[in-house]
Amino acid sequence: MLVVSMVDTSNIRAPSRSPSHRSATRGRQPSRPTRRPSTTSAGSRGAGAAHPRSAAASSRLARVPNVTRLTVLVGVLCVFGLVMVGSASPVISMGLYGSTWAIFVRQVMWMGVGVVAMLAFSRIDYRKWRKIRVPLLVGTMGMLVVVLAPGLGVTAGGSSRWIGFGQFRLQPSELMKLALIVFVADLLTRRVDKISDTKSVILPVLIILGISSLLILKQPDMGTALVLCCVAFGILFMGGVPMRPIVKILITFVALALVVGLADPYRRDRILSFLNPSANHSGSGYQVWQSLIGLGSGHLFGLGLGGGRQKWGLLPNAHTDFIFSVVGEELGLVGAVVLLGLFFLFAWYGLQAATRAPDRFGSLMAIGVTIWITSQALINIGAVIGVLPVTGIPLPFVSFGGSSLVISLAAVGILLNIAGHERLPRPAARTARRPPSA
Repeated sequence: MLVVSMVDTSNIRAPSRSPSHRSATRGRQPSRPTRRPSTTSAGSRGAGAAHPRSAAASSRLARVPNVTRLTVLVGVLCVFGLVMVGSASPVISMGLYGSTWAIFVRQVMWMGVGVVAMLAFSRIDYRKWRKIRVPLLVGTMGMLVVVLAPGLGVTAGGSSRWIGFGQFRLQPSELMKLALIVFVADLLTRRVDKISDTKSVILPVLIILGISSLLILKQPDMGTALVLCCVAFGILFMGGVPMRPIVKILITFVALALVVGLADPYRRDRILSFLNPSANHSGSGYQVWQSLIGLGSGHLFGLGLGGGRQKWGLLPNAHTDFIFSVVGEELGLVGAVVLLGLFFLFAWYGLQAATRAPDRFGSLMAIGVTIWITSQALINIGAVIGVLPVTGIPLPFVSFGGSSLVISLAAVGILLNIAGHERLPRPAARTARRPPSA
């Protein structure tokens, strides 16, 4: 039977021959296969030998689980962030705490808490988040209200964004990103048969998004409100909601954002300063101007790690909102491009986890977390290079931060859990060799 199957396979793969040819060759003995001419050059033999090696390497890389890729990638980003915070913070750390390592030590502490949260959330089945979607959303909304209450919210830098005491502070707006993702993903999963009904799908999302955005804008924190809008509309688009109502709502939200931004003098100056930072480089455009100076002085390979000059009191928030400028100054264009490539890979692997998720809820959750991290990174980097207004949001995994870093790593833990449940397609070769059923 084995011989028959082998012959049948060879007959299928062999090219068809004419009857005259078969009769002409019927009496011949099977000859040995002819060898290739010896005129083949060494270079062509080397190229032919290198191809299987590269194919084998790519095959081994393709067999690496997506959850492993995401874990390693986030680990690289976190280590990169620790190095850059340690390089960007000594001056401000000495001025605030009397030690050049104080901010770095706190970042290590928060990083440890975030890694523990990521590992813990990666072990929780992502489907369980549907059961607590209402308590999570209502509790987060309540904390957003508490933040604005006099005497309850912690004010720093002219903004009231935190609740807590001492160094243990929680930023409810960061938790709102996760609560919104769970709510929208569950809604689009339960009402998949009403996906084109505006009142059943889009209206509830707009109500939650509008209330949370208004509370966050009161802090004020325009950057987080923009990230919430990106997350909500991204999930709606990827969830199959028709584009026409989404475009209309986006235009309305952009118009409202412009009105809100231009109504307040402080926001208006920050929004308009990015159009021409050199026109007011000593006022509202000072941060962007100093950031561009740092980026420009880095050239191709940078001034070397720790050799930046803008962090010596010239660039405000060098270790938080404008740490990408320090990356460009000390590591040059090469370092900045590498960091951008890491975030691109995060988006790529996150979308892979979404497409391979076992159900619709997991797919939408993965999309929401991926859009959250990547949109926040784009908004931060856009402000640093002067193509977007300064909104004051950190660069994920890289900027100094407490609750922002911990909650972002916790969200990555959910993404890792979804990637751990992914459904991988079976190789085509194995499927082709399967014997036909009776």
